[in-house]
Amino acid sequence: MADKLHWKPGTMIYPLPAVMVSCGDNPKDYNIITIAWTGTICTQPPMCYISVRPGRHSYDIIKRTGEFVINLTTLELAKAADWCGVKSGRDFDKFKEMKLTPRVGEIVKAPIIVEAPMNIECKVTEIKELGVHHMFLAEVVHIQATEKYMNQGTGKFELSGAQPISYMHGTYYEMGKRIGKFGYSVEKKKKH
Repeated sequence: MADKLHWKPGTMIYPLPAVMVSCGDNPKDYNIITIAWTGTICTQPPMCYISVRPGRHSYDIIKRTGEFVINLTTLELAKAADWCGVKSGRDFDKFKEMKLTPRVGEIVKAPIIVEAPMNIECKVTEIKELGVHHMFLAEVVHIQATEKYMNQGTGKFELSGAQPISYMHGTYYEMGKRIGKFGYSVEKKKKH
């Protein structure tokens, strides 16, 4: 049996998506924050969350407007994602600095990042004060996807073609090769 090390409790659920969350209800307030504390929490209704420290510039914007957009990131957007995570929107226009294109959402007033392969428009339903981060629980109200990643044969969105990135222990990673699909371990083999 393998020996195990014992650590104090901490955040060890990795890898996580590294996403750029855009917010603001008018162009002078638009901002981007890079977040890894995010995920799906329900499929019906479709819901997700982001966790943000109250001291971050985007926190007050999201709390005031009750809206945000989760923009999935790619290898091409990795530098912008990192930059938007370490610089403050109090000091910089992140869209301008990173040469990203804002466009108002279809349902929300918050901007999407046009260059992102998928934009998930969200409306806040609840804010949970958990400690150093507050969790914004949100309903997904609209999704925009870049058409070039749609497989015309299957009708599926193939994000892998956009080279998504993930985050683990302070480091960004490219996604690896496909190893199977949901249910592959119990799938019956076809007879030829």
